[in-house]
Amino acid sequence: MWNKAIELSSKSHPGPVVHISDNPMDEGKLLIGFESGTVVLWDLKSKKADYRYTYDEAIHSVAWHHEGKQFICSHSDGTLTIWNVRSPAKPIQTITPHGKQLKDGKKPEPCKPILKVEFKTTRSGEPFIILSGGLSYDTVGRRPCLTVMHGKSTAVLEMDYSIVDFLTLCETPYPNDFQEPYAVVVLLEKDLVLIDLAQNGYPIFENPYPLTIHESPVTCCEYFADCPVDLIPALYSVGARQKRQGYSKKEWPINGGNWGLGVQSYPEIIITGHADGSVKFWDASAITLQVLYKLKTSKVFEKSRNKDERPNTDIVDEDPYAIQIISWCPESRMLCIAGVSAHVIIYRFSKQEVITEVIPMLEVRLLYEINDVESPEGEQAPPLPTPVGGATPQPIPPQSHPSTSSSSSDGLRDNVPCLKVKNSPLKQSPGYQTELVIQLVWVGGEPPQQITSLAVNSSYGLVVFGNCNGIAMVDYLQKAVLLNLGTIELYGSNDPYRREPRSPRKSRQPSGAGLCDISEGTVVPEDRCKSPTSGSSSPHNSDDEQKMNNFIEKVKTKSRKFSKMVASDIAKMSRKLSLPTDLKPDLDIKDNSFSRSRSSSVTSIDKESREAISALHFCETFTRKADSSPSPCLWVGTTLGTVLVIALNLPPGGEQRLLQPVIVSPSGTILRLKGAILRMAFLDTTGCLVPPAYESWREHNVPEEKDEKEKLKKRRPVSVSPSSSQEISENQYAVICSEKQAKVISLPTQNCAYKQNITETSFVLRGDIVALSNSICLACFCANGHIMTFSLPSLRPLLDVYYLPLTNMRIARTFCFTNNGQALYLVSPTEIQRLTYSQETCENLQEMLGELFTPLETPEAPNRGFFKGLFGGGAQSLDREELFGESSSGKASRSLAQHIPGPGGIEGVKGAASGVVGELARARLALDERGQKLGDLEERTAAMLSSADSFSKHAHEMMLKYKDKKWYQF
Repeated sequence: MWNKAIELSSKSHPGPVVHISDNPMDEGKLLIGFESGTVVLWDLKSKKADYRYTYDEAIHSVAWHHEGKQFICSHSDGTLTIWNVRSPAKPIQTITPHGKQLKDGKKPEPCKPILKVEFKTTRSGEPFIILSGGLSYDTVGRRPCLTVMHGKSTAVLEMDYSIVDFLTLCETPYPNDFQEPYAVVVLLEKDLVLIDLAQNGYPIFENPYPLTIHESPVTCCEYFADCPVDLIPALYSVGARQKRQGYSKKEWPINGGNWGLGVQSYPEIIITGHADGSVKFWDASAITLQVLYKLKTSKVFEKSRNKDERPNTDIVDEDPYAIQIISWCPESRMLCIAGVSAHVIIYRFSKQEVITEVIPMLEVRLLYEINDVESPEGEQAPPLPTPVGGATPQPIPPQSHPSTSSSSSDGLRDNVPCLKVKNSPLKQSPGYQTELVIQLVWVGGEPPQQITSLAVNSSYGLVVFGNCNGIAMVDYLQKAVLLNLGTIELYGSNDPYRREPRSPRKSRQPSGAGLCDISEGTVVPEDRCKSPTSGSSSPHNSDDEQKMNNFIEKVKTKSRKFSKMVASDIAKMSRKLSLPTDLKPDLDIKDNSFSRSRSSSVTSIDKESREAISALHFCETFTRKADSSPSPCLWVGTTLGTVLVIALNLPPGGEQRLLQPVIVSPSGTILRLKGAILRMAFLDTTGCLVPPAYESWREHNVPEEKDEKEKLKKRRPVSVSPSSSQEISENQYAVICSEKQAKVISLPTQNCAYKQNITETSFVLRGDIVALSNSICLACFCANGHIMTFSLPSLRPLLDVYYLPLTNMRIARTFCFTNNGQALYLVSPTEIQRLTYSQETCENLQEMLGELFTPLETPEAPNRGFFKGLFGGGAQSLDREELFGESSSGKASRSLAQHIPGPGGIEGVKGAASGVVGELARARLALDERGQKLGDLEERTAAMLSSADSFSKHAHEMMLKYKDKKWYQF
């Protein structure tokens, strides 16, 4: 009890126990530290206090010298006190590591508390005193520090995050020997740092483990399994050059445990996009996770130093470079990203460093802008057809950065991008280098809508993207815009919704709707909003007409302002929820169930006419029913469940590809499904996946010889798709997955071969066509938490498992499937959760699990020496079982907890992971082993009985032999 430990004369409570440890040279002596500043050396054998040490300041930690004759305390005023065990009156030394030494011997100014201190000795020099905290109060805003004191030198090491704890690694496990420290492990709030104490300057060890996945919040991720084998070495080689200098030359010192034997022999790569515009590539092969390469996409833009300098064209207040969509071709290594500020950047992989004098840039005016044209008879004229790009593509402007802000007649921002591209030369290190920057611009005071879908094809040299306004296609080889159409224009005369094109700046309400006056709160019926030339039979006088027209213009102006406010709010919300605005469902969380509303959040009052582009897929297939052979095309999916096909007419390869234009034309093919289109893929007649055409990677920054160019022309066809070698009579299957159903369409007949309604009460968040066990299947993750798989092309249900309810939008944003039965998502802002739906992987889970500890031989204890052993100067052990056991202390009270050993460690984890079947198998095996052991025991018992009988017989014969003999006859 505390009153026995402190002085009997003291009546005040000493406070909580903050430290307890035994003397390294005598296990029978216990050092107990109380928060109030009292330290007691307690003798376990005599059950009384040997010494009591008192200091005026509160204690935070205590550490022993290895000889057991001194200890050091850290206090709340930033001081360290060193005590001699046999001199309890006062400390032999008081140190204030960060205090200003005042003149006239006055006490230094108090500092912040020293939260922890360690005291480590060396054979050949001064001891190390390592502490956290203790900084002066005048260091406002300074980062957390770890202080290393060695002799007369004091090193202050700043940390990026707050220090949770630290531990010194020493050469010996015995506390009563010279410690010989060589490293310090520092656990921070968001990192783990190891400091090399044996090298000058105390550099840190390079951390081989990924602790910075959340260095910037993850906004999207993609998962690629069974990648080309040369990808990971290529990414690692360029990523190794990014590593900062100044690391310790030694290897990571913590080497306990063993990796599991992963059964996967294929490489896996995870790509994460972050809020600061960075993209990270991770090696996820087997069960490891190693960062390979980091790309900063924000390097191509001008950065404002403060908020005042930020351009007023931003559509988001924070993180304007955040990544929303990633499109990557592993074979060609082409990378394309779409950002939150309606920008697209195309990257090409190179192992050579280059300096780009002018960053190529295109500005795209993607907004459905056909005005309402009224004829004199009052009937609306049909829209003028917009020429589809082809014969005259839009070339890149001579000045690469036309960021001159233009305004419309009413002073609204127009033709202005959200971000400003750098106009100075850009040094691009080996790795991913900028090929082209594409930005959507403001139109008539309305900001560009965020991009909802993205696709890139290296064989065609094209990139395509879309949003709720329409679709744009760019030839990144010729730096030209090929296609720029509103979504309604893709239908032509085949629009099933009978929508009329209209300008967002001159909006009309649909039938039955009215215009709302924002300021006055009144609703004007539609019939009152018609102009006198619209065929209305009711006459109006000119004054009333003028007033009505003015009123309508006022309402439209306020509606535009309200639309801009809504757009800004939606942009912020979409960034926080990390889903594209126009694909974001209205989710209501009620008992982990989600209901979806069909109203999309868009930046116009006329929401019903907006149809976003939700899926894009380049392929070589049949575009029309009459086609006899496949050809390059683009399949477009929308949020209203429509699939449209755009035909591509590509020029020959080689130099002709850079000179002749690409012809793009809608084919007229339209397919319909329920719900927004999520994914599309194509199968051949045998059911094998037809991959998109691609161009194998080659180094573009190295000049090619003429002979090599000719070889490349011959071996680089426009498409390497298997469909190009098919016979004309063979057909293909198009697999289309939407939020509600999946269809398999036979091509070129366009007949529905198979159909499957995936869900009626929920909706699909992610659908992928993946390879699994030498076959192809459709994997879906629904908002109700179910993971479902279907065979292809028959769409037979293979798996329907309730896995995880959609509790937040982070899961919906990051969930993705890949080949070989793998999937992943962000389970928290700082953790990636990987899962499998493959039976083969589940069966090999035991082999994948690692071992936390590695058995080692205990090193030899320090030698006590002859004189220490003779005079009792060495370490003294104590049998605590003898001291505290039932023999000396009696039985424990019933109120005390009793330790009952149970299954723990890695064996417990293995048991839990194996399931009921594994438990039964192990139980049966244990019974068999027990039966064998019982049989062996029975045999040994019988052998011992026969041996005992034999021994008894021989003993009886010996007794009879010597029974009558005297002692002198022996």
